[in-house]
Formats: sequence, structure tokens, C-alpha cells
Amino acid sequence: MIRGGSLSSYDDLTPSDGVLTKSLVRVNKDGVLAAKTVRIIPTAFSEAASPVLSEKQRRLVANSANRSLCIGLSERFRIVEANEPADLTVYAVVTQATATNEVAAGASKVVSIVPTALGVPAPVPRIPVGLGSLTLEAEAQDATGKQQAAMIWARGADSFTSTPRVSTAGDAYDLATTFGGDFSKLLVTGSSPFGKMPSAPSLQAIGASLGGKPKYSACEAFGKNPGVGGIIAGHVGLPPDWSDDGAPAGNKP
Repeated sequence: MIRGGSLSSYDDLTPSDGVLTKSLVRVNKDGVLAAKTVRIIPTAFSEAASPVLSEKQRRLVANSANRSLCIGLSERFRIVEANEPADLTVYAVVTQATATNEVAAGASKVVSIVPTALGVPAPVPRIPVGLGSLTLEAEAQDATGKQQAAMIWARGADSFTSTPRVSTAGDAYDLATTFGGDFSKLLVTGSSPFGKMPSAPSLQAIGASLGGKPKYSACEAFGKNPGVGGIIAGHVGLPPDWSDDGAPAGNKP
């Protein structure tokens, strides 16, 4: 886990790991649960986070985190526009994004198709070579600028749960969505998202995740999820930018 220096404080962060995720977490439960509105500052990349990814790929990865945060936080908070006052202001910074090896990802996808082609419906683990990873740090501040929650989050793709995409940004893109869900749960529940049974998302969140209209108009700044087309594209290993248009033109940096 790499610290990027973007948090207002690194005090009192404590380990809270999931099965596949490493994290350091701090949360003021009472302060977070008292909040009703949230403003999301678009996710940024630190200068040294990933020199391999292109600017377009970094924007797509960052927006994947933004979109996931907006959908997840909408489960309890009202999401307001960037210029509106809010009880909490949330932002995240990518401190490391390791590239996916496109050749290994493509080989994994080909190998996974072989059993199906032979009529044997057996799952095939992904080739454990060139797997991407992602590290972010995120914070929620109250209206006075005081830190109410913070997280340093790190996870790598694995051979069993990660879908290979033939793109250097493939794993980082998918992991950014996972991060957004984890940090959202920290703020929605006021406690670590790890070490407990997962809760079912609302029908609204499921719809938005499948490309439907988000619950709050402020989330439209991050564009719609690719939906079923994106799921199919990911399943066959296509690069994320083939199905995801990212943020609307007026909201791209």
C-alpha cells in the first residue's frame, strides 16, 4: 500500500483486510452516520501512480471509481453537485496502478474458451502472469474540512475472480469499481466493509450498475455504466474503452 500524501491526516489508520484486499481504515462512525449529503470530487492520479497507462486510460480508471462511488453512496446519501454545500466531501487519489500484461491476458482468455469449445464446462484459472493491481487513498471531510473517514486500499487481480481484458488498463479499471464499492460501504455503514457478510444492493443501485439512470443527477457527471454490453465485452476480454464512453465530454479533465 503506497501513501500518496493526499490525506489530511494518516493518524489512527488501522489494518482492516478483506480476503483479497489490503486496507488501512479510520472512521468517525457518529460523524459519518449523521451526514445526509455528499459531494464527490473526481478521482485523480498521483504523478507517479502509473507512467505506463495513457492519459485516456487513467481517465477511464478514475471515472470507474467515481461512478462506483456515486452509485454506492446513493444508497444512503443524497449526492449533490460539485458547487453545492454538503455534509461530507469525498475524494480519492490513485497512488499506484500496475499495468496488465495484454499478451498474458489474451492467452488466458483463449485458454478459458478451450474447455467450452470441447463441450467441457469447466472453469479455467487465469494465467498468473502480468496481473494488474491498484492502490488508492480516499477521504471524507465534513463541512469544516475535518477528516471523518479515510482509507488506503490496495488489491491485485487474481487467477480465480478477475476477468482478463486485453488492455494494459484492464485490471485497474475493474479494481477501481471494487474500490468505489468498498469505500462507499465504509461511509454508508460507518464501519469497515471487510470481515462481514455482504448486503444486497437496492434495485436502484442494480439498475444504475447495469447502465440505467442514476438515482441523483449529480452522478450523471460520470456517465452511465456500460450495462449489459459492457458485461459481454468484459466476458470476451475486450478493452474497457471499447464499451465505456467514460464521463461526458464536458466533465472530462
